[in-house]
Amino acid sequence: MTTLSQAGPATSVRTAEPAASLRRVTVSYGATTALHDCSLDIAAGETVALLGPSGSGKSTALKALAGFETPTSGTVHLGGRDVTTASPAQRGIGIVVQSYALFPHMSVRKNVGFGLRARRIASAETRRRVDETLRMVGMFDYADRMPDELSGGQQQRVAIARALAIRPNVLLLDEPLSALDASLRQSMVHELQQLKDKLPGLAVVYVTHDQNEALALADRIAVMRNARIESLGRTEEMFNHPPTEFSATFLGGADVLPARILEDAAAGAPLRADYLGHVLEAVAREDSAAGQTVGLAVRPWSWTVVDGGSSSNPALRVEVTGVQWRGSSHRVQAVSPETGQTLHLERTAGQPVPQVGDSLRVTVEPSEILVVPVEKSDVS
Repeated sequence: MTTLSQAGPATSVRTAEPAASLRRVTVSYGATTALHDCSLDIAAGETVALLGPSGSGKSTALKALAGFETPTSGTVHLGGRDVTTASPAQRGIGIVVQSYALFPHMSVRKNVGFGLRARRIASAETRRRVDETLRMVGMFDYADRMPDELSGGQQQRVAIARALAIRPNVLLLDEPLSALDASLRQSMVHELQQLKDKLPGLAVVYVTHDQNEALALADRIAVMRNARIESLGRTEEMFNHPPTEFSATFLGGADVLPARILEDAAAGAPLRADYLGHVLEAVAREDSAAGQTVGLAVRPWSWTVVDGGSSSNPALRVEVTGVQWRGSSHRVQAVSPETGQTLHLERTAGQPVPQVGDSLRVTVEPSEILVVPVEKSDVS
């Protein structure tokens, strides 16, 4: 396995200072705030994904780190050094964007060596580093080709090699796979996973709206919304125990049922809650008090269609309003005539697929319900 040698703090998986930090950074354009009071530390050897919908502020946060946006307030630090006013070139950060941005008139080798030549690295050392980096991303045999002779996935690998050739301590990836088709994205996610193993001291900030990429690559996920970091945590914890209603809907596509707790419940104990006249049981995430409003988040694959008989929770009646085939499964959209809420069910291979207009009864086991705070107390 090829390992790219690095200089400076990145040779250690952990350093005393974060590899990169945003400290209460706000970026505004007149009356429009693109990023509000954002604080985030990224350690050496850590991958943090900024995940959120378009306009959530994730790319602005990355541009502030890179030096392409000047904060209206707050500071940016790299390895403990204040670089708020430093230019992108002075920061020494590797950057990969979704458009690849390769120079069309330069060969692969010249593209990858561009940053080294700009830094006046000796020719022999430049060639050594270029060869080393191209081998790392599996593009050494394509060194003399031009960008238009490469596939989209190959161009993206060259863009990553160019970013790594300067031996950055921090690598910024801004929607790097969004221009690729589904099969290439899956292949590139695998290659980025391998890259993390080859460069254990590299800090990576990965901007994406794709939760699958974030789950596969990130050590921590920051879910962004309305120009802010709404929630931040270890990847597995964020998925299994989303801290907010929005995080539950964005990570796993959960439906959130507004409910009112019927009786006090200790953390880990059964929790009974009234969902618009239906008493549902979940597992309390923390000590909960009677009368408290919560959200019962249920992901599509957790719903079970029942024909009758008993179950841990009572069945809810829904009417199918849409069916979408997704290859390995069908996504079913249904509406509860009693509550008016839209629910989403997943039917995998071998399970009967309902048709639009069908009436179903669905239920969910208590262990499959995620209890989250609700944004609006709209439970009557």
